[in-house]
Amino acid sequence: MKLCAVGLRGIPDVMGGIESHCQQLYPRLVKAGMEVTVICRSPYVDKERKEFEGVQLRSVWTVKHKFAETFLHTFLAIFYARFVVKPDVLHIHGIGPALFTPLAKLLGLQVMVTHHGADYDRQKWNQFAKRLLKFGESMAVKFADRAIVVGRTLTGRLKENNQKRANNITFVPNGALTGVDADLSADKLPADLGLTPGTYVLTVGRLVPEKGFHDLVEAYRKSDTPLKLVVVGSADHEDEYSRNLTKQASDNIIFAGRRSGDELNALYKFARVFCLPSYHEGLPIVALEAIAAGTQVILSDIVPNMDIGLPADCYFRVGDTDHLAHKITHVESLALAINTETFLTTFNWDNISVDTFDIARRLAVGAPVSGQAAN
Repeated sequence: MKLCAVGLRGIPDVMGGIESHCQQLYPRLVKAGMEVTVICRSPYVDKERKEFEGVQLRSVWTVKHKFAETFLHTFLAIFYARFVVKPDVLHIHGIGPALFTPLAKLLGLQVMVTHHGADYDRQKWNQFAKRLLKFGESMAVKFADRAIVVGRTLTGRLKENNQKRANNITFVPNGALTGVDADLSADKLPADLGLTPGTYVLTVGRLVPEKGFHDLVEAYRKSDTPLKLVVVGSADHEDEYSRNLTKQASDNIIFAGRRSGDELNALYKFARVFCLPSYHEGLPIVALEAIAAGTQVILSDIVPNMDIGLPADCYFRVGDTDHLAHKITHVESLALAINTETFLTTFNWDNISVDTFDIARRLAVGAPVSGQAAN
């Protein structure tokens, strides 16, 4: 069985939640016997690299532009998939790319769409872009052979609002890495940052408004804490927001840029607490990975973060920097303990890959797919 993925920037080690999702999912599908091709956006990948852990990589040109690149690339990638890759199943990621679901169906493809979150809630989009993204969501629900949704609450809302198509909507969450080396030592912490275990608050993500890092910086400055603040990530498209944010760097507020591999795993493992102040998420992989690394977390109380099901002390009121500052100041007295065994069973990439493989296999052979949630 052959699957082709479009809508993402690319893999491996391309920044973004969808990209992290695909980097974990597709090698597992290959090991299960599926032939997988990912069509990558040319500005983000090494065009000479053709394979990653058994996943075939194909670079297709697009412009690097905050708005246009996704739509232009998806349009071109669907034609490339249909006439070059010729898959049994086309896997579209995100509701922006899902705008082209009817095109894929007109070309005779079996299509499943993974809905990674209500992107029309992102602060960076204007009203036209938000309407376009909502339209993409409706195209996914109406025309895809299967819509997979990573958020439990969002799945319920889509089923309720699209009752005639409810059986075609399935909840399959994101996962957390469970294979981080338990013996990973503190000497893997980035030497250039000068960090020691348990002495810093960590956050990870792209430097965009909806991640709320400006709130975290403000809350950190309001707090009374000996901890440093470490922000890991960068901006795909540098703008006034990202420039103003990084200008706030100091001895105690560290913008670490992108990190990966053992460096990133060590940053997760040895943080005193991980904080994600987002205004918008699908189901935040960075938070899941922090929890899987054994680190306590503090998250904004938006619905996708609440869907993880953590203790009340793990959440603060989104946008409330005083509340977050209080949490950071009093982190030692908060009840942040998590049942790691239950968590790792629910948000498990191996289980998620089995569910996804079964959905794709049934689509490929024309068999009915259960509409029940995967977890």
